[in-house]
Amino acid sequence: MREHDHVPSARERRTRRFDDDEPQFLKRTRHPVPGAGFDTNADTDSPEVGDRWSSWDQAVQGPAPHPEWLVTELAAVDSELGVLKTGKEADVHLVRRHVPGTDRSCLLAAKRYRDAEHRLFHRDAGYLEGRRMRRSRENRAMEGRTAFGRQVIAGQWAAAEFGALVRLWEVSREVGSIAVPYPVQLLGTELMLEFVGDAEEGQAAPRLAQTRPEPAELRSLWDQLLDALTVLARAGLAHGDLSPYNLLVHDGRLVLIDLPQVVDVVANPQGRDFLARDVRVVSNWFRSRGLPGDLIDPVGLTTRLLGEAGIR
Repeated sequence: MREHDHVPSARERRTRRFDDDEPQFLKRTRHPVPGAGFDTNADTDSPEVGDRWSSWDQAVQGPAPHPEWLVTELAAVDSELGVLKTGKEADVHLVRRHVPGTDRSCLLAAKRYRDAEHRLFHRDAGYLEGRRMRRSRENRAMEGRTAFGRQVIAGQWAAAEFGALVRLWEVSREVGSIAVPYPVQLLGTELMLEFVGDAEEGQAAPRLAQTRPEPAELRSLWDQLLDALTVLARAGLAHGDLSPYNLLVHDGRLVLIDLPQVVDVVANPQGRDFLARDVRVVSNWFRSRGLPGDLIDPVGLTTRLLGEAGIR
């Protein structure tokens, strides 16, 4: 048989198709995210060193209509400005998304969950109850905490937080009694959020634990918290790790953050306990700051919230 008459085997055809497609795949992925394993400067069209093209077109996008302040142009560039917060499960970075040569710009908080080589969410077993993946392989990997399983869990935390924020953002547009950062996008284990704080100075809003509110403001914040807890309960949810450290105060408004461990109080066998702990922790803080005791009844509040969630 002559050389040019050679008929490639099925294995050769599969290999050739993969090899032929790979350069095109790499070319299409011109918006690398940190940790993705791509050289951000390999493309001659790449932005300045330290910057990256906006990943908006690759990501799961936040709810429409998108806020007017949000930059969604495909020509936008994301510039890293520093770290806002470090934690055991994720680090939060300050990112400026802008269109070069224009005045289109916004600040975003990029929350990046730990990869499989680092410590993930502490006490994750309890929070994962009631969350099951469709594929048994993923469930087994999560239960065995294999490297793949830990990566699946990391993705679950990012997706859970994004989903909760989308749901609560849409509720806030309807009832206005709960405030959360706008969920901009989700890509892998990176969640991009609205920056809550002074955009001109790049100064994040203080956590509730850092504030010393006067009596009138303290009462206002407590009332806002009750409204937020009620909205969560009516959605069948509990924050799961609520404390003065994951509540922001911005222009007198209480803003809920850090929602990866959001708990379905009905599906999770420990849902009641998580809700009761949320109420107890924040009630203790407000009492320690001088809120009158007759306004604080953790047991009664927990019972009422469980009723709002449909649990008697």
